Amino acid sequence: MEKIRISKLMAERGLCSRREADTYIERGWVRVDGVVISELGSKAWPDQKITLEKQAQRRQTSRVTILLNKPVGYVSGQAEQGYRPAVTLITAGSQYRADKSNQRFEPGHLRGLAPAGRLDIDSQGLLVLTQDGRIARQLINEDSEIEKEYLVRVSGKLGAGGLAQLNYGLMLDGQQLRPAKVSWQNEDQLRFILQEGKKRQIRRMCEQVGLKVIGLKRVRMGRIVLGDLPPGQWRYLKDAEKFL
Repeated sequence: MEKIRISKLMAERGLCSRREADTYIERGWVRVDGVVISELGSKAWPDQKITLEKQAQRRQTSRVTILLNKPVGYVSGQAEQGYRPAVTLITAGSQYRADKSNQRFEPGHLRGLAPAGRLDIDSQGLLVLTQDGRIARQLINEDSEIEKEYLVRVSGKLGAGGLAQLNYGLMLDGQQLRPAKVSWQNEDQLRFILQEGKKRQIRRMCEQVGLKVIGLKRVRMGRIVLGDLPPGQWRYLKDAEKFL
């Protein structure tokens, strides 16, 4: 057994992101077995107890997570090829009127706000943007078990065994995909439930079985559903809402 960087241990335990861990360590807000750690790069044994000081805990509870119904034509992350990033939709005027979080928009809520998972420019639906590294890790870490559900309108003819292949048996980028849950909703729409999110995964999966995606909408991430949130509008994740 070897010592591991404390920031890595903190991220693995879901305490915060590695970047946040470094900030907390620099400020002396991290304790290992009760001892304050303030030197970046410090290491600890995997079984040692790591705790956060109250200052770090207060900072975490003040961070917001936003649920956006992203329309087609917006990119999830940084602006590219002349397209606007989805975060530009987060304004006081576009907050969902039925938002029951009792929070109101403040410009500071945009600081450090980043998408937790991608949603392609030609896809729509639930996009999570967060200031909280714990939530980001929960949603996009490689070992995440949070389901993402999509409604996918397709054209083309699905051959014999095609549905079984979509559920289990396809590879992308030389790697076996995790088992999926894919079923027909009606004659031209499939429901996909995935636990991973490779680039343009659903479109590429469909191509392999002779289908073309003509519309894709994410409707759920874990326990959080898109519901009746209108396109282009957003709401805050409530304290009582959890993805797992």
